Amino acid sequence: MPGWLWLLLAAAGLYALHRLALWMEGRGWIYWTKSSGHSTRAGNALLEIQEMLEPSKRHVIEMKRDAKAERDDAGDKPD
Repeated sequence: MPGWLWLLLAAAGLYALHRLALWMEGRGWIYWTKSSGHSTRAGNALLEIQEMLEPSKRHVIEMKRDAKAERDDAGDKPD
């Protein structure tokens, strides 16, 4: 089979997987293009570094932490 045909089949397969993931996300089974709203550990570590480098931004970081704590206390966010 020619190389362009393999490339075309691979692109079609990736598109089909993308559409399947979008369908699964619509059903609420996975998060694909929309974020779940959870911060990552790496993001939290970077916030700590930013707090050390830019003390004037500390209030913004504290507001983000407070908002996350309120969201965690409230449970799942509504649909």
